[in-house]
Amino acid sequence: MNDRYDGYDQQNYELVGYDESGRPVYRPVQQAPSYEQNSPYAYGYDPYATGQQQPTGQQYQQPQQTPSYDPYGGAPQQAAQQAPQATAYIPQQVPQPEPPQAPQAPRPERDYRTEQFEFVEEPDETSEDVIDWLKFTESRTERREEARRRSRNRGVALVVVLALCLVGGAGYLWSQDKLPFLSKGAAKAGAAAAAGPQNRDVIVVHLHNTKGGGTSTALLVNNTTTKRATSVLLPNSLALSDEDGTNTSLAKSVDADGSSGTSDGLDTLLGTDIQGTWRLDTPYLNNLVELVGNIDVTTNASVPDPAKKGTVLVHKGADQTLSGPAAVAYATYRAKGEPQTAQLERFGQVMQGVLRKLSSDPQAATTTVQTLAQILDPSLTESDLGAFLAKLADRAKEGDYKSEVLPVQRGGAISRSTADSVVENVLGGTVKSPSNGESPRVGIENATGDKARTEKARVALVNGGYTFVSGGTGTAIATSRVTYADAAHKKDAVEVAKTLGLPSSSVTKGKAARNADVSVVLGQNYTGQ
Repeated sequence: MNDRYDGYDQQNYELVGYDESGRPVYRPVQQAPSYEQNSPYAYGYDPYATGQQQPTGQQYQQPQQTPSYDPYGGAPQQAAQQAPQATAYIPQQVPQPEPPQAPQAPRPERDYRTEQFEFVEEPDETSEDVIDWLKFTESRTERREEARRRSRNRGVALVVVLALCLVGGAGYLWSQDKLPFLSKGAAKAGAAAAAGPQNRDVIVVHLHNTKGGGTSTALLVNNTTTKRATSVLLPNSLALSDEDGTNTSLAKSVDADGSSGTSDGLDTLLGTDIQGTWRLDTPYLNNLVELVGNIDVTTNASVPDPAKKGTVLVHKGADQTLSGPAAVAYATYRAKGEPQTAQLERFGQVMQGVLRKLSSDPQAATTTVQTLAQILDPSLTESDLGAFLAKLADRAKEGDYKSEVLPVQRGGAISRSTADSVVENVLGGTVKSPSNGESPRVGIENATGDKARTEKARVALVNGGYTFVSGGTGTAIATSRVTYADAAHKKDAVEVAKTLGLPSSSVTKGKAARNADVSVVLGQNYTGQ
C-alpha cells in the first residue's frame, strides 16, 4: 500500500500511521495560507459547469471569520485567529454513481468457518539458508559414512586375500613336504603307526566266586597308540596248553596252574604279553563297588536275591544302580540254559561300571586298591595296578572303552577268522617272533575229518620241541598245507613238515595264523603214523 492515498493530491496529505483495523491514517500537510481558494482555478471549481456545482470531494474548509463588535464604535474587524488544523484525517474516494438496479431480495448473511479459509505462510528469509545448511550437513555425514563403508570393505577384502594366500602357501608347502608339523611324511608316519605294530598294556583278571564256585576271566587291554581300551572276555572252554604241552581248558588252568601258568598259556595261544595277573575274589569286588560309590549298569536280566528267596535283588532295565552285593550277584549270574558267555558279558558290564566310577588320578586309584587290602600276585604291585586302572578309567569316562567276548569253537579252539580279527585288532596285531631259547609256535587246524588226528599232531610237535597252538577244525581237504608268513620262519616250516611226516612240497609262503609262527592245515593225506 502506498504511503499516500492516490485519489487525492499527494502533496496535501501524508501518512501518519494505521488505525486498529489496519487502515491508513493521513493528515494535511502544513502549508502556507493560499489566497486562491476562491479562484476559478481553485481545487473543486468547474468553470464549465452550469448551476450549482457539487464538489468532487470533501474539501477542507477554514471556518468563517465573524466580525467582532467593538463597543467603542470601532469598525468590525475580521478575527485574525486562524482555524485550528485537523490532526488526523482519512481521505476516501467519492463514491461514483451507480446505475439504478432492480430491488433485490435481502441476501442472508453468510456464516464463515475456519476450515473455509486457506492460510498462506509467508516465506522466511532465513528458510533457504537453513535448508542449505541441513543439506550440507547431511551430505557431509553421508560422505563420511560412505568413506567408512569403503574402508571396511577394503579391510575385509584384505583379510580374505591374506587368508587365501596363507591357505595356498600352506597347501604348496604341504605338497612339497616342507611342513615339519603337517607334512605328508608325518601323516604317513601317523597312519603307519596306527596300522602297524601298536603298544598295548595287558593284564589278566580272574574273578573267583567264593560262594557259588567257578571263575570268570578277562583280559584288560589299554592300547596306548590308539587311546582305546578293551575288555576281552575269555570263555572257560578256551583250549590252552600247559607247560608240558598237554591240552587243557582255561577253567582248569586257572584252578590248577595258578596265575603264571595260565598267563603263559594265554601268551602262547594269543600272542600277547600279559604284564600281570589280578585275582579278584567276589568279596573284594563287593568292597570295590562300595568304595567307588555304587555303579550304574543297564542290566539284561533280573537277578533273584540269594539271601531272600522270592525277592529280586537286581531288576532288569536301563541305568540300574547296583550296590556291592547287587553287583556281585549280577556279575556271577547265569540263568538256566544260558551259555557261559552270557554270564561273561554281565561280568564285563560290572567291570566297565567300576572303571567309570574309579578316579582317573593314578595316586587316587592306587589308594582305592590299597584300601581293598588284597594280597596281590607278585607280578603285579598295588601301584602298578592302581596306575593301570586309572588309565582304563580315563578311557571309560571318555567313551573309549568296550567289552568283547572272544569266540571259540566247540572244543575251545580259536578259528582263523577269530585269530585274524580279535588277536590282530585287539590283542596286538602280529605275533611277536620267539626270542632266543623259545620254541616256535605251530598252529594246527584239523581238516582231516578225524578229531583224533589233532592229538597225534600235538604229541608229535611237542616231542619235536615246538609249542602247540590249537587252531580248531575246518572243512575236510585232501592235501595238507604248511604256511609261514615271515621268511625267518621258512626253515622252521620245513622242519615242522618233516616232523608231521608231510612232504616238503606242502610248505609255502603265505598268510599264517596271527597267534602262530607256522600254520598247519592237516588234510586227509595226514595219517599221524
